[in-house]
Amino acid sequence: MHILVWCKFILFSTIVVLLSIASGVLLNRLLCSRVKKDDNCEGLIRTFQGMPVIWTTLIGMNVVIEYTPLDDGVNLPLKNFMIALLLLSMTIVVARTTAGLVRHYTRKREAIFPASSILINTAEAIIYAIGFLIILQFMGISITPILTALGVGGLAVALALQDTLSNLFSGLHILISNQIGIGDYVKLNTGEEGYVDDISWRITKIKTLANNTIIVPNSKVASSIITNYHVPAEEMAILIPIGVSYGSDLEKVEAITLEVANQVLREFSDGVTGCRPLVLFHSLGHHSINFNVILQSHNFISQFRLKHTFIKEVYKRYREEGIEIPVYPVVIKED
Repeated sequence: MHILVWCKFILFSTIVVLLSIASGVLLNRLLCSRVKKDDNCEGLIRTFQGMPVIWTTLIGMNVVIEYTPLDDGVNLPLKNFMIALLLLSMTIVVARTTAGLVRHYTRKREAIFPASSILINTAEAIIYAIGFLIILQFMGISITPILTALGVGGLAVALALQDTLSNLFSGLHILISNQIGIGDYVKLNTGEEGYVDDISWRITKIKTLANNTIIVPNSKVASSIITNYHVPAEEMAILIPIGVSYGSDLEKVEAITLEVANQVLREFSDGVTGCRPLVLFHSLGHHSINFNVILQSHNFISQFRLKHTFIKEVYKRYREEGIEIPVYPVVIKED
C-alpha cells in the first residue's frame, strides 16, 4: 500500500510540474507575441522574459508540496528554497526594470548622461547585490559577518584591483563630466580617433573609419587630451589651402572661388548652405599667393566629400578662366 501511495504521488507530481512548466511557456510566448506588436513595449519583454515559466513552476511545486506525504522536516526546507527562488526571480525583475529605466533616462537625457553600458551594469550590480543579501538573510544566514568581511577586505581588494577600480571611476567621471558621449567622433593626443561606440566599466570602444575597433582603458581616456568633433556642435569649419601665381587678378580669383564654393554648397548635401564661404589671403610665398577657402561641413565625415568635390570643381573652373596654380620646382639633391 505504501508503494502504491508513492507511485500515485510521483505520477501526480510529474503531471502538475509538467503542466505548470507548459503553462509558463505558453504565457511567456503569449506575452512576447502581444508586446512585440507595440514597439514601445520592448522594455517589458526584456523585463519579464522567462519569468512566467519560473513563477508557474514554483506554483506547481507548491501544490506538490501541499499534497506530499513527507513530514514538515522535509516540506519546510523545500518551501524555504522555493521562496528563495521567488526572491531571486523578483530580484532579476527589479534589476531588469532598473536597467531599463536607466537606459530610458540616459537616452532621454543623452546630452547629460550618454547611454552607455557602464551605468546600466552598475545599476544592475547594485540591485543584484541587495537581492543576494536579502535572500541570505531570509535563509537564516547572518549578513553581518559578510558585511564586516567586506569592509575589512575592502582595502585589500582595492589595492589588488587598483587598475580595475581606476578604470571604473574614470569611466563614471567621463560620463558625469560629459567630456565625450556615445556616437561622438573623437581624437586622442596619442593618435587614436573614431566614433565612441561604448563606454563600459573598464574600457572605451572607439570605432574607426576603417570599421575597426580601438579598445582604450578608461583611465587612459580620462587622462588624455581629447578633441571632440561633436562638441559644442557637429558642424565644423574646414580650411582648404590654395595658391595662385603672382600674375593672377586676386579680385577675379576671389570672386570665382566664392562662386564655385556657393555652387558646391547648394548642390551637395555635405556642406552647410546657411553659412557663407570665405576666401582669406594670408601669405606671399616664394612661388604663389596663398589663401584659405573656409567652408562649413555638417560633421567630421562630411568634410572629406566636401573637399573632394570643391577641389575638383575649383580646379576645373580655374583652367577655364586661365587662373594658374603654380607648380613648385622639385629640388634633386646630388650626392
